[in-house]
Amino acid sequence: MSARLALAIALASSVAPSAVISQTAKTAQLGKVEFATSCQPDAQKRFNEALAYQHSFWYQAAHQRFEGVIASDKTCAIAYWGIALSKMRIPWIPPSPQALAEGSAAVEKGRALGAKTQRERDYIEAIAAFYADHDRLDHRARLQAYLRAVEQLAQKYPDDDEAQIYYALVLNVAAAPDDKTYANQLKAAAILEKMLTRRADHPGVPHYLIHSYDYPAIAAKGLSAARRYVEVAPDSPHAQHMPSHIFTRVGLWQDSIASNVKAARFAKINNDPDEQLHFMDYLVYAYLQLGQDQKARAAADEMQAVHGIKPDFFVGHFALAASPARYMVERHDWKGAAALPVRATPFEFVEAITRFARALGAARSGDPAAARADLAKLAALKDRLGAKKNAYWAQQVEIQWQAASAWALNAEGKAGEAVQALSAAAELEDRTEKHPVTPGPLAPARELLGEMLLEHGKFKEALAAFEATIRKEPNRLRAYAGAAHAAEKAGDMVKAREYHLKVVELAGNADTVRPEVVSAKSFQARQ
Repeated sequence: MSARLALAIALASSVAPSAVISQTAKTAQLGKVEFATSCQPDAQKRFNEALAYQHSFWYQAAHQRFEGVIASDKTCAIAYWGIALSKMRIPWIPPSPQALAEGSAAVEKGRALGAKTQRERDYIEAIAAFYADHDRLDHRARLQAYLRAVEQLAQKYPDDDEAQIYYALVLNVAAAPDDKTYANQLKAAAILEKMLTRRADHPGVPHYLIHSYDYPAIAAKGLSAARRYVEVAPDSPHAQHMPSHIFTRVGLWQDSIASNVKAARFAKINNDPDEQLHFMDYLVYAYLQLGQDQKARAAADEMQAVHGIKPDFFVGHFALAASPARYMVERHDWKGAAALPVRATPFEFVEAITRFARALGAARSGDPAAARADLAKLAALKDRLGAKKNAYWAQQVEIQWQAASAWALNAEGKAGEAVQALSAAAELEDRTEKHPVTPGPLAPARELLGEMLLEHGKFKEALAAFEATIRKEPNRLRAYAGAAHAAEKAGDMVKAREYHLKVVELAGNADTVRPEVVSAKSFQARQ
């Protein structure tokens, strides 16, 4: 941490939040960006600083600084490209109608002002492709148009690092969520890996490499970039958090905790509640994988006291729904899950998180009637998402509905139908990918399948389900606990010892005594 940021932290209790944003943003160390423009020297310097914020997804500060560029040089048309970028916010998330209108207006201002170079005009036209017909086309269609435009930009200016970096980012963002070859992501990573040697101080290079590798099958490739990004942009809250995307994928829970404790503190100081909550959701998830349930509960409770989230931006809403549900589901507190309050939210897939946890909790508490009530709500949310052509989240809610329905069938004594339904949910989940907003599902569908198979005495099949979960989600405490129990029941003492030992290791610093940890220690004592 820089000395200046430390000073900002020390002053946080006595300075208004907006002042803290300003002071921290002025002094933050965010890496080095060099984007040549035709603007005046002072505007050029301001532009590079603004773009450094943008590359660390610090959108509010970036927007303010692009406005400062225009104030410094009213002829700097490329600054409107920067404003349009800042209005996209996190590109995986559809901007609000207001943000789309404001971004589109920025494009038109840039066009009307007229940039002095063809390259700058081409940049403005590239982002115009994202905003074109925003009142008619959905987010994914506009992303594909944007990808084509940025690809043409990168081809026209092969020696322009910014064009290559943004092309890599958009390749990843526009990738099909069911493409298990990761063609776009690996193509993006290849571009960025080549750039690391000569642009090692550029914040976008390691940042977007992390996103490119944020998938179970290729996550280990991102460890170097994860550790590099923090060094490049030490004063960015997002840079403190982003390594935890890779740490989560490979099961490095202590590293994820350290990353998000610091990131959440920075976000709080900078009065960014949405980012703070996002970071803390990852923190809660990591605590739960180590059996540090008291810390997880404390973090989840702290989250509920955070105010000021954006009503039109789902990140904060998502975290506020997910973390309490995680706390119940990961600990198998089914009655607690069934009693979770449903927060008011404008986002159907956010409400679905709570409805899924409630339905699952009711079914596994032996109350299928209550589960059916929440399942009906879940089905309605899925239909509304489908009607809005939000295909990705409609599919995620479908997986939740199938998994919870399976447990309701199980509670009704329909074991065969239940296993079949849960197998279908697991297969569907295997064909898709998690969204960057979440560290992972409340409970992987295949892990839930393992628990159901275990309950019905199908020990070898249960073991296979748990082991498949472990391969996809390394170091999940509940998956190892299930695998240990299934192996023991199946008579595979070699695997039983291995998996029980892993449970004990993961929970070595647990702050509560979970039954699965007691069971693992008991097994070791018997051995």
